[in-house]
Amino acid sequence: MNLDEIKQLIDFIRERELSEFELERADFKLRVKRGAAVHTVPAPVIVAPASPVAVAPASGASPGAGEAEPAGEDLAIVTSPIVGTFYRSAEPGAKPFVEVGDGVRKGQVLCIIEAMKLMNEIDSEVDGEVVSIYVQNGQAVQYGERLFAIRLKS
Repeated sequence: MNLDEIKQLIDFIRERELSEFELERADFKLRVKRGAAVHTVPAPVIVAPASPVAVAPASGASPGAGEAEPAGEDLAIVTSPIVGTFYRSAEPGAKPFVEVGDGVRKGQVLCIIEAMKLMNEIDSEVDGEVVSIYVQNGQAVQYGERLFAIRLKS
């Protein structure tokens, strides 16, 4: 946005006697208040933390969405480190990163969670076998929500 466009916006705000106006685009944010200065703020950058993994006996965990967990096994439960949308593959129609029964290695991508238009890869922090996938493709997930159960490799 150039200076002339900003001046036009200010004139528009004055004509309509608006007390506050805010415009947000991909690379900047413009906020104008009556009696206040015009501020341009760069868009925030979000960095996702590493995927938290909890190791717990399956007997103490409650299954999600009608899924049964194998009893009497040590499982690593992969939870969502952020709020966003869960995707099982890199793009629509592509093969999922993992399926139930697949072996996984530490550092292998399990899924993607989209948050604020950023794609965050969620990696396995253990070696093992995927025994449950708790979330459907395209489903919204919350922080700490269970995504996968992985049977630890012995």
